[in-house]
Amino acid sequence: MSDLEIKRKLRLTRQEAGEHLIALGTALAGGSTSRLEGEGGSISFTVADEVEWEFELEVDGDERELEIELNWSTATAPPPAPTRTAPTRTAPTKAAPRRAPAKRTPAKRAKAAKSTGRGRRSG
Repeated sequence: MSDLEIKRKLRLTRQEAGEHLIALGTALAGGSTSRLEGEGGSISFTVADEVEWEFELEVDGDERELEIELNWSTATAPPPAPTRTAPTRTAPTKAAPRRAPAKRTPAKRAKAAKSTGRGRRSG
């Protein structure tokens, strides 16, 4: 059994029905507290940020029925659990492998000695 149920049944023109839907849409889009004005007074209610929307069109012979139903909970949802991510580690950069000093061949040694002026002079 519901804690509260307010039901209104009216016979309206298509234009009036559209205006009621527009008023409901404006009230919903305006914020979490919605207020609807009607012939019998006004109704204020709180709407969650997310709702379930159900649209149903039923055809039975000459009869047509269109239902739009919105459902939501006013219970406060627990905040999402914090997600833990592993700390970002940067991969150690590999230094270029050290190359062993090139062995000098006798020809390279002679060339290096000539360029520094330390080579043997033949006479």
